[in-house]
Amino acid sequence: MSLPKPEAAAGHRRFDLPMVAVLVLCVFPLSWFAAGVSHRWEHPLIGWLALPLLPALGWYECRRTSRDARLDRDTRRFWAGLSVGAALLVPASIGNMADVSGGTIPVELSPFTLMMFGASTVVVMWTLLRLPAWQRSSGDWLRFGLDTGIVLLTGSVLIWHLSPESGHPAEVSLSALMVTLVSVLCLIPFVKIAFAGAGQLDRRSLCLLAAAVAASGTAGALAPVLPGTHLTSGLLAYPLTLLGVVLAARRQRRAAAGGGTVRTAPRRFSLLPYLAIAVLYAALLKIEIPRGGDETLMALAVTVLTGLVVLRQITTLRTNAALLDRLDHEVTHDPLTGIGNRHAYLEEVSARLTAGEPVVVALLDLDDFKDVNDRFGHHTGDDLLRTISDRVRRRLRPQDTVARLGGDEFTLLLPGMDEAATEGLLRGLLAAVQEPVLVDGHEMAPRVSVGVTSGVPGDSPIELLRRADVAMYAAKSTGGGRRAWFDPIMDQMADLDARLAADLRQAIARDELSLVYQPIVELPGGGLAGVETLVRWRHPEHGMVSPAVFVPLAERNGYIVELGRWVLEHAVRQTARWRAEHGDTAPGKVSVNVSARQLSEPGFPEEVAALLAAAELDPALLVVEVTETAVIGTGIAFDAVRRLDAMGVRIALDDFGTGHSSLSLLVECPVSWLKVDKSFVDGVTMQSPQAVIVDGLIGITRGLRMHAVAEGVETADQARRLHEAGYRFAQGYHFARPMPAADLTALLTTQETVSVSLS
Repeated sequence: MSLPKPEAAAGHRRFDLPMVAVLVLCVFPLSWFAAGVSHRWEHPLIGWLALPLLPALGWYECRRTSRDARLDRDTRRFWAGLSVGAALLVPASIGNMADVSGGTIPVELSPFTLMMFGASTVVVMWTLLRLPAWQRSSGDWLRFGLDTGIVLLTGSVLIWHLSPESGHPAEVSLSALMVTLVSVLCLIPFVKIAFAGAGQLDRRSLCLLAAAVAASGTAGALAPVLPGTHLTSGLLAYPLTLLGVVLAARRQRRAAAGGGTVRTAPRRFSLLPYLAIAVLYAALLKIEIPRGGDETLMALAVTVLTGLVVLRQITTLRTNAALLDRLDHEVTHDPLTGIGNRHAYLEEVSARLTAGEPVVVALLDLDDFKDVNDRFGHHTGDDLLRTISDRVRRRLRPQDTVARLGGDEFTLLLPGMDEAATEGLLRGLLAAVQEPVLVDGHEMAPRVSVGVTSGVPGDSPIELLRRADVAMYAAKSTGGGRRAWFDPIMDQMADLDARLAADLRQAIARDELSLVYQPIVELPGGGLAGVETLVRWRHPEHGMVSPAVFVPLAERNGYIVELGRWVLEHAVRQTARWRAEHGDTAPGKVSVNVSARQLSEPGFPEEVAALLAAAELDPALLVVEVTETAVIGTGIAFDAVRRLDAMGVRIALDDFGTGHSSLSLLVECPVSWLKVDKSFVDGVTMQSPQAVIVDGLIGITRGLRMHAVAEGVETADQARRLHEAGYRFAQGYHFARPMPAADLTALLTTQETVSVSLS
């Protein structure tokens, strides 16, 4: 049985006891102080009795926050440091109360009290400077040092001016002024970090802490106007400061429970040096104006001139800050989609891993995105990417990160999620992303493959992306449009693919490749009309490797060009040999599959022409089979197809209906043969949508004067139904399986013998 979370459990109580105690302990001294402005207390120490308890409650709240497991290591360490600083204020407040009881005017703080204050300040400053987002460059440290020097100089001058030895009418404790100065110094890093952000530190919590420190300094600054010993700045400083600390600690826990993260704030410059200048000039004018004369005029002129220069500098700084913000955005964001880029993403992942947070990385890749660019143009592809990006962002939590790695790849960083929660988020995200969308007048149904992996201790951002990439390709290999979690066995499969790809590059030299030919027959009799050339690979270790395995490998590593050239050369030579040996009984058409990469190779049509000329083969005997996606658009591949057709080579459109089918392609592309995919032929004998498509396509091919070939015919019923529909050509296991050239030669010889005997 799991225990409820502390913050959740607190919500069921009638009242929040620690918070009620803090409010009561703050209201009492503040009310005592307010009443003491017009009334002199006979026993001023009564107002101090509650003050030592406030730092104790501050320690308690900061300690609770430092032990919150939902926070990263650096954030917990920060709150642990603040808890120590708050604990040191307990003896400091007791010492301060003892100092007040001495009755001296002005109240001087004892060495013990100053030591406790100093120790608390050192701990808080050290805690701030250990934050990972604190000053990192030498320039940052220089600016911090200059700000500190300006504040110190201003404070020193004011202390000298207000000290009793200076002749100032107000009697001010030197130690009280020093405490005020130190509070202002502490304010510098608090304000800087509140603006810049640091890890999981909640920005509002930092603002509350900065306000608490500012309240302490402001209370100290009131010391010169406080009457006697019955009212001191401590009655204001302790309650206001510790109330801010408590509220900040509790705010941080609520932010952790809600999964909030700190967002990068706009670039800001420090106003502290300008405030210091204003304070000094105000002090200068206060001294000079009563004196009159030339010195007063000079002081006024210098003050006005300095003010104008400061205003001009602030205006310039604001302009430069806006420019730098824009440059920072361009460096860390993708210009097309507006989301983060690879650099920003890797930095975010690295920060999460360094903080020891559990993270999940998911890599998203659009299936067949290249086809969208090729068919509709890159402008439409860009619009689709922006649409996908917007859909992804809307489905993520505030603390999640999405970035575009490049092309059609997006990556997600999901902190603090287990496998079940990740599955739920990705399920909804995929459903939203894959909804149909209208882009530039084209209706599309985008499909996305997702690879997912969880971070483990010792991981690097690059390793997480690599594993997610491996898982994503595993999702694609199973059909796409789905997600897959990384499994170590995927690395083994990837290694096997890499070794197979390397072996494939040696397959030609080692004579491991061979060609087989599947007959294309005439319906209904089954006479030989042509053959389709298919490649086979017998691996010396793995035996026969399926083309479904090695052809995609060749596509990915670019070897498909050399492999396709080898197939084409051997097919042309074998066709010429059959024509020489068997004449008109030889196959009337020899089909060769040509990839998009081959079609895009410069000079491919000339290469085909040279092969045909060398073999003295009629170009009309060669059929080049291409897929729809290989010729979509009007690029190099489409021009190559047109040039082949002009040479007399026939073009067959393979697997029609399985890709981004468009009837306009049948009009624009010089297609002579249309090969109807097996997935439609399978349903031809039933009352099915596939049968309707098969019937419709034969009418289209007749009208366009094309030949239709039904692929994958496996039964006599299918052959009969196709013939009744009007098909005159088919291929499939019902007629013949792919066979070596020698077997087909024997078949041709047998047919010739039968023909001669019948004659």
